[in-house]
Amino acid sequence: MTQSIQHQASAQPVSDGYRWGQLAIGVVCMVMIANLQYGWTFFVPEIKQSFGWSRSEIQWAFTLFVLFETWLVPVEGWFVDKFGPKIVILIGGVLCGAGWVINSMASDMFTFCLGQVLAGIGAGSVYGTCVGNALKWFPDKRGLASGITAAGFGAGSALTVWPIQATIANFGYQHAFLWFGLGQGIIIVIFSFFLYAPKEGQVPEAESKGNIVQSKRQYTPQEVVKHPMFWLMYAMFVMVGSGGLVVTANLAPMAKDLGVADMSIAWGMTALTLAATIDRVLNGVTRPFFGWISDKIGRENTMFIAFAIEAIGIYLLYLWGHNHIAFVILSGTVFFAWGEIYSLFPSTCTDTFGSKFAATNAGLLYTAKGTAALLVPFGTALAGAGNWGPVFIIGVVLNALTAFLAIGVLKPWRRGMLASNARAVDMQPAE
Repeated sequence: MTQSIQHQASAQPVSDGYRWGQLAIGVVCMVMIANLQYGWTFFVPEIKQSFGWSRSEIQWAFTLFVLFETWLVPVEGWFVDKFGPKIVILIGGVLCGAGWVINSMASDMFTFCLGQVLAGIGAGSVYGTCVGNALKWFPDKRGLASGITAAGFGAGSALTVWPIQATIANFGYQHAFLWFGLGQGIIIVIFSFFLYAPKEGQVPEAESKGNIVQSKRQYTPQEVVKHPMFWLMYAMFVMVGSGGLVVTANLAPMAKDLGVADMSIAWGMTALTLAATIDRVLNGVTRPFFGWISDKIGRENTMFIAFAIEAIGIYLLYLWGHNHIAFVILSGTVFFAWGEIYSLFPSTCTDTFGSKFAATNAGLLYTAKGTAALLVPFGTALAGAGNWGPVFIIGVVLNALTAFLAIGVLKPWRRGMLASNARAVDMQPAE
């Protein structure tokens, strides 16, 4: 059946319980792809030791993962908008598992890159589908719903920090790639059969109220990419995302260079292990937290607060990162203040351009993460022989600039545009 989900006959409204059930299924799938990005940092030292490649060479494989995870999301989103989420999630689960299985057998950089490309396509299929579906099921709680869904990705790897490290230490990184890859892929495939998109009439109508302004017009993807406001949001996404990705990909090397990685801190854990665990939890918590806040005080106001905290956190990490306790606290602050972009930008995009093509349009904006990932190898190289100072200072400047753009440019521009659109829609004759 190739009929678009949006063009099926209207249905009766569903219960909130059913909507939250669909959201929960999406969260489980997001948890299963979290290690593909956030677990990579634990493999880097082992791959470096095994093959003698430099960190920046190895991080090109991570960059390819992020590029293919993000830049194909609009294509995958188009399939979701047209055929529904089930088939896209199923194929994504297969590719996620295949990617890490290939990594477990890789003995050259090309094969690692191939595994990362397949894992990236799979992760993007799952991520774009689940976020897009959340935006459609919850037009009345868009920030919170997209935040909870994105939290599965941000915090999903927290419980497996120690198991992955233990597997690598006791059995080798190859076994960690194989076992976790197969397990995660199989679970995604199983849950894909229970995921559905809402039919017309099943969810509340989008409406503007208080600090939340939503479009009455449904923009097509072709219209979105021609709109200058989309490119402002895209640039803001890149500026905030690049710093977070550099830290994500290099947390373990960064901790080693700062001399805190193996320092004991609490509960028998080293500073690196505790930081990685806390970072993942906070990177997950921030998404529904700031998403919920944005539902109350507005998207741009929330962006300003979060990005300002990020700038301050990075600057303090620059000053005090050599202290193992400060490293744990401040790296957590950095993750807490950058992870919310994955709830704020999709909800802002859908508020601005409508929900009919939410998966595709949010996917177009999500490609900014891939663009930001291109800066990861350069950020790694800029650190040189362990000097992370220039990287931190650039991150401070970019986040401070983005905080200003959110409140000083995006907010007034978006409200003026949506007010104009609302007047145009209200003036149209009834059919």
